[in-house]
Amino acid sequence: MSRRGGVDVAVTGGGVVGVACALALAEAGLSVALIEGRAPPHWQAARPDLRVYAFAADNAALLDRLGVWPQIRAARAQPYRRMRVWDAAGGGELTFDADAFGREQLGWIVENDLLVDRLWAALPGAGVQLHCPARLEALEQDERGVRLRLDDGTRVDAALAIAADGAESTLRTLAGMPVTRQDYGQRGLVAFVHTTQPHQDTAWQRFLTTGPLAFLPFTEGRSSIVWTLPDAEAARLLEVDEATFERELANAFAGRLGEVRLASPRAAFPLRRQLVGQYVAGRVLALGDAAHVVHPLAGQGVNLGLRDVAALQAMVLDARQRRADFAAPHRLRRWARTRRSENTVAAYSFDAINQVFSNDEMHLTLARGFALGAAGRLPPLVDLLWRRAAGIGPG
Repeated sequence: MSRRGGVDVAVTGGGVVGVACALALAEAGLSVALIEGRAPPHWQAARPDLRVYAFAADNAALLDRLGVWPQIRAARAQPYRRMRVWDAAGGGELTFDADAFGREQLGWIVENDLLVDRLWAALPGAGVQLHCPARLEALEQDERGVRLRLDDGTRVDAALAIAADGAESTLRTLAGMPVTRQDYGQRGLVAFVHTTQPHQDTAWQRFLTTGPLAFLPFTEGRSSIVWTLPDAEAARLLEVDEATFERELANAFAGRLGEVRLASPRAAFPLRRQLVGQYVAGRVLALGDAAHVVHPLAGQGVNLGLRDVAALQAMVLDARQRRADFAAPHRLRRWARTRRSENTVAAYSFDAINQVFSNDEMHLTLARGFALGAAGRLPPLVDLLWRRAAGIGPG
């Protein structure tokens, strides 16, 4: 095997969380290698990515510190100023409004491909050592560090290896980290649609007995939908003709934005909860989807992953300031305890919301609309809920 010089950290996975992690640790003063199987496609404004995120303020601040958020906003980041949540069975409505929180916006809707494109563009300037295309084949580790063997014959030595290579993480598997999975029996159906009424810079979500339906503002007159459905129903709606789909979608959304017209192909992905029992195994650490996959109803998946990154960067900066070992076991365990606690609470909270709202049991049906309305009439509770979702501390 050929051999490259050792680095402080080797990150596997070139998605949003993996590249942000590589950049954040390089900014913290570490030498970083990034390993990815294939280079991402270049973002094209005329071909929007169906995968979009409701990007929270704290994570926008993280990308701003990394020097990429201005380029993302200049390309296409749709701010949303309000969120409106209601139940199809009736009752009150829960509303979040940026004006009430003294902010310009609650967050932004951003495409995955755009985020990845701008993050990758920042890698050379950050001095990140890139191995692409390259796939991880083997892992060895001891108390001093890790040795990664790639499929091109290269060996990467590092003090710490970070699994950011998604829900089916190779590095996590090689490190022997235990995983628990719960299949929801649901799929998230996604598409872009045009509506005859403006989206009003609002993220809309209606709870149906089959699962939540979200309309997220994207561009003028166009929204991104995320429709949670049982597997069989999602498969049916992928196959029906466009007119039938548009009619059923408009009915499911109670006509809030008028008539609906498809503006893209449809796609669907399976939904599950997946949690890693331990985030650290020796000198290997897991974060992002490699550590936790949650229900998309609150749009928190990528936000939780980037909070893993921000917490890890803060831990590294603290260690370097103290002239201490950033990869010392007690530091890694402390980071892991904090992040695992927050992510597990979030995962099971989304689980509970999905179970309560995605069924037609009479007592729950009667109670949940009332609960949403009651919450909406308590400004301190609304403020707490939004700050939690936005990653912002108490006001």
